[in-house]
Amino acid sequence: MSECSHDCNSCSADCEERTAQQHVIAKEKPHRLSSIKKVIGIVSGKGGVGKSLVTSMLAVLAQRSGKAAAVLDADITGPSIPKAFGIHSRAQASEIGMYPANSKMGIKVMSLNLLTEDETDPVIWRGPIIASAVKQFWTDVIWGDIDYMFVDMPPGTGDVPLTVFQSIPVDGIVVVASPQELVAMVVEKAVRMAYMMNIPIIGLVENMSYFLCPDCGSRHNIFGESHVTEIAKKHAIKTVARLPIEPRLASLCDSGAIEQFEGDWLNELFKNIESGV
Repeated sequence: MSECSHDCNSCSADCEERTAQQHVIAKEKPHRLSSIKKVIGIVSGKGGVGKSLVTSMLAVLAQRSGKAAAVLDADITGPSIPKAFGIHSRAQASEIGMYPANSKMGIKVMSLNLLTEDETDPVIWRGPIIASAVKQFWTDVIWGDIDYMFVDMPPGTGDVPLTVFQSIPVDGIVVVASPQELVAMVVEKAVRMAYMMNIPIIGLVENMSYFLCPDCGSRHNIFGESHVTEIAKKHAIKTVARLPIEPRLASLCDSGAIEQFEGDWLNELFKNIESGV
């Protein structure tokens, strides 16, 4: 049996990936007062790898480039996007729909944390209800004119990622990982899900990739040797970005000031998003 190239157009095998692509569900339309040009999903195979950080930074880069950016926080049970942007006010609604909150730079954000009485209230919902809430963030929120919407997905390959891929016209995804061997394995699950849903993978980001000593400038692989290049090569992912262990980034997120970050780690990745690679 030949190795799968993930190109169903040139393959006659009746595999799981082909079967999954045959069950195409009609995409939901956004709110009638919304115009969204490009949707990028930020995914990971497991939690705690920095997916929300990457989502926030890409949205900031888009806004800095003069484009209108938005973040749909699909991580319903663990929303962290509002905190990163320093947004603590509740979202407003009218008879025609909901309105996203605006960051200091003007990035539009919708998250469940903006709808609860207290931002520390837990969300104790079953999967289908969570998935329905994410869909409503797409259909019922008045986003306005948006050039780039970044969807911060929950980790794994469960109900919500499946709902997003099936219901929202995602143009491509960015996969976030960390250097550990175990994470390399779960990253491949996320990559294979994207292939099964026929969604292009724009790039792979390895967070906590290394630590640059501020005293001597030497580079240390705190979490072991990187496997990101091997994974990217295996799945023909052209763009690889590495985020260092950078205390300043964590501090900016904690203080709600991620829009002030400095660094060119994701510049190439965002250029590829702009060019449609």
